[in-house]
Amino acid sequence: MDLVVILVLSLAFLLFSLWRLSSGRGKLPPGPTPLPIIGNFLQIDLNDTSQSLAHFSQTYGPVFTLYFGSQPTVVLHGYKAVKEALIDHGEEFSERGRFPILDKVSQGRHIGFSHGNVWKLTRQFTLTTLKNLFMGKKTIEARVQEEAQRLVKELKKTNGSPCDPQFIIGCAPCNVLCSIIFQNCFSYEDKDFLNLIEKLKECTKFLRSPWFQVCNAFPILLDYCPGNHNIFFKNYIYIKSCFLEKIKEHEESLDVTNPQDFIDYLLIQRLKENANQHLNYSLEHMASFVTELFFGGTESLSSTMRIALLLLMKHPHITAKVQEEIDHVIGRHRSPCMQDKRHMPYTNAMVHEVQRFIGIPPISVLHEVIYDTKFRNYIIPKGTKVMMSLTSVLHDSKEFPNPEIFDPGHFLDGNGNFKKSDHFMPFSAGKRMCVGDSLARMELFLFLTTILQNFKVKSLDDPKNIDTTPGSRTSSVPPTSLMYFIPAY
Repeated sequence: MDLVVILVLSLAFLLFSLWRLSSGRGKLPPGPTPLPIIGNFLQIDLNDTSQSLAHFSQTYGPVFTLYFGSQPTVVLHGYKAVKEALIDHGEEFSERGRFPILDKVSQGRHIGFSHGNVWKLTRQFTLTTLKNLFMGKKTIEARVQEEAQRLVKELKKTNGSPCDPQFIIGCAPCNVLCSIIFQNCFSYEDKDFLNLIEKLKECTKFLRSPWFQVCNAFPILLDYCPGNHNIFFKNYIYIKSCFLEKIKEHEESLDVTNPQDFIDYLLIQRLKENANQHLNYSLEHMASFVTELFFGGTESLSSTMRIALLLLMKHPHITAKVQEEIDHVIGRHRSPCMQDKRHMPYTNAMVHEVQRFIGIPPISVLHEVIYDTKFRNYIIPKGTKVMMSLTSVLHDSKEFPNPEIFDPGHFLDGNGNFKKSDHFMPFSAGKRMCVGDSLARMELFLFLTTILQNFKVKSLDDPKNIDTTPGSRTSSVPPTSLMYFIPAY
């Protein structure tokens, strides 16, 4: 092709991009001027997106627009804006933003990322099934308690020597999900289990990387560029194939009168909804369904637990108060249970403060508006992506004095009783709130109280020198750290 023609076409494309960006901004909230094609990418620190959003909010207010590539994303910063969208206008903001990478590996079969009427049906099924399992013959609480004791057993094997508990801590929530999904618990030395955890870890590393954000903005890169996305695809397919085999095994032995786990309930639902084309319960769909559930309930929880241990070592006076409450309410010779929580306000406040302080995730999963929506003084066109800064809610200084300080007092009243807060949104809020929030809260409380019941947790370094800054504020990945687990008795 003639060089002149190439230059003319390139100029035309550039002018079209500029016109497209400028023509759409009249309806949208203000924001920094985007560049053609790449948008505002050069103005955003992809390793600390939440801090970048805070910086933009100082200039443009709590509602502003960023361009990730050529597509606009409306950003909501601060409790009032987030609450107004997710709670007051929950239906308008209830659609999920598109993720080309996840669409590619799951063929659009999602739970948390599904669209239209499908997400309502799958969400209702998931919530109902988890409720049934919470109340079943072997309750979810009993499964978590068993895993907590298994975790203690593994930590005792360290014999009070310095260790990095990253792997052991990561096994616990993974095993709980395995028990819930297909009723299997693994030894922490099981080769298949170790392989599954390693694949999951590699997938999560990619999902938390800046490259993931770039690939979602420019999906053409997925087919033509080398990168970690190819490793992610390979590992995701491996994990999905493992669950597909479990589903086939369950299909052969299914007793519709006595479901034992999530896959059993899913197969029974398939029989009921066989003619429902909206759900399309093929084996492939169910495998994607279960894989997403598994991803959502493992790595983020283990990261939260690891940062919690760092915070407890850094603040030994807080740890001492928690252990004093454990000794008073539970003692040393029975396993903690969820009924204990109502009698343990300080421990409950500590667990909430861990989640508030670290903010996993710092930014909500993308939403979309389902139709042209008037929000404050702006018009957000149908299909526009919407991003909420959860960190801005969890670190609101008006609700939480000195929000950058780890202090369980943020959730205690003047009499030492536990105090709820509407700003507590670590699982987001509204119609698309995380379906596993109840399970995650249970695991955090039972795992942490069981560890502190059995061990004195100490650092190799002076507590003042412990780094509790996440390795990436985009993902809140905890830094690695060696620590002692000294048996309490």
